[in-house]
Amino acid sequence: MKVIYEPRFNYQLGVLKYLHPFDGEKFAKVVSELDGLNIEIIHPNGPISTKVINEYLNELMRKLVLSKTLVLRALEVPKIPFVGFDFLDKKILTPMRLAVAGTLLGAEKALESGGIMWNLSGGFHHASNLNMEGFCIYNDIGISYQQLRKSGHLSETDKVLIIDVDAHHGNGNAYSFKDNENVHLLDVYNEDIYPTSQFTRNRVNFPVPLKSGVEGCEYLEKLTQALELITGHYALAFVIAGTDVLAVDKLGGFKLNVEDVAKREKIILSHLKTLEIPTVVTGGGGYSKQSASAIAAAIKACSTL
Repeated sequence: MKVIYEPRFNYQLGVLKYLHPFDGEKFAKVVSELDGLNIEIIHPNGPISTKVINEYLNELMRKLVLSKTLVLRALEVPKIPFVGFDFLDKKILTPMRLAVAGTLLGAEKALESGGIMWNLSGGFHHASNLNMEGFCIYNDIGISYQQLRKSGHLSETDKVLIIDVDAHHGNGNAYSFKDNENVHLLDVYNEDIYPTSQFTRNRVNFPVPLKSGVEGCEYLEKLTQALELITGHYALAFVIAGTDVLAVDKLGGFKLNVEDVAKREKIILSHLKTLEIPTVVTGGGGYSKQSASAIAAAIKACSTL
């Protein structure tokens, strides 16, 4: 397994970082906790190009993503008069485009090696080609899938699996692949919280809706049962490993601890390895100070797979 990281994944926002609970500098903290371990870290060459992104977005979204007001709304922060679009582009959108490049790089390397790649960022599962919301501007999995098809890494008939264990339902991915029968989704989410679209929830092939307050034992049991339903051949799997399932996270509503998160990722990746499915893990959400430690613990637990 290799880890994908670029220092510019981190959101260097100064005092503005207090406007949103997301720990924008957690990626550097993860790498620091992995220091000294025999884990290879690779880097994307640069941000995904706006040309590639525009190929994915519909015509209206190409214009909307250039609006400071709408981007701030999607980032769930108040309108800030003295902050211009150039600042947002440099401090937030460029790190996100780097994350998209990381997911695409991970997918390419996973397909080439047949192994596991772990992108510390990415997992922007609320975005689609028609919308941006929930701190997600670009849908990195949708863009990566498009580019993998274009480059020939994936064929039209190749089956792809998305396993989403972020606490929030992945409505952006569900919408993006609503008409693609070759992309299957397994989604473990808190059914009591955002997003509540029944349309996108119904698109999930293997839904695992859970109530607020679920603890680690029940969560892992339900996840394992869902994974056992995965049969057949998949050319590639994406995993959205959000840490907002932690009990200390104020947005997820679940009660897992760091050890549960590490077990979760090991259960998923062990199962995918048994099925010989190349896999790229993406970061997803995580809004607590334990998020970095949970990611690092999960990587350590899975490093020998």
